[in-house]
Amino acid sequence: MCANFKPLTLEQLKQQQLPMIDFEYVDEVYPGYSLPLMFKKDGEYQWREVMFGLVPKWATDLTIAKKTYNARSETLLQKASFFEPTTKCQFGVIPVTEFYEAKYIQGKPQRWCVRRKDKKAFFIAALYEICKIDDQVIRSATMITMDAIDHPMMREFHEPGDVKRSVVVIPEERLDQWLSLTIPDIESFIEGFPVEEFECAYVPKLNRTKQTNQLNFFD
Repeated sequence: MCANFKPLTLEQLKQQQLPMIDFEYVDEVYPGYSLPLMFKKDGEYQWREVMFGLVPKWATDLTIAKKTYNARSETLLQKASFFEPTTKCQFGVIPVTEFYEAKYIQGKPQRWCVRRKDKKAFFIAALYEICKIDDQVIRSATMITMDAIDHPMMREFHEPGDVKRSVVVIPEERLDQWLSLTIPDIESFIEGFPVEEFECAYVPKLNRTKQTNQLNFFD
């Protein structure tokens, strides 16, 4: 399960020639925080500021986001929280610099990151929803996950004996295909990311204040 990550940086945004983001966002995200989601509308890639943790249309408050920041690919059409946006193909991506998982060393959890070796941002499959609570429009999203028991890198995370899961990474060359889906058949995208392109490292958590990415980099 991925509950904490760093979104793409503005340098990565420019380097990978992605559309401009016209809002600020923090450089480390947890459930309930805002993040940049990319999707496709009218044939163009667009950004929306969304909350990490999907809030379904039937929710009465935002607390559900603490339970819906990850969604199992196997049960998207079985869970009430994810059924409607899945049938409507409300798929997007959350571009990240790195995400964090717990690796147990001698029985104790350590914070490790997973990132690309070439330092480029990569795209995590996401499902988004738009709803209203007390006349306030809420835009939110969840990361789609898969079984990782056979993945050489991701099976090393989480508590021994626990279920092994991984986020679904959409290859950059298949990004347009993912964002253009019109039927919720995502099976061909559910595969482990190529280990040879990624690395993991021990990154102990530091006490820090929130930082935001600035928007004036095109000046």
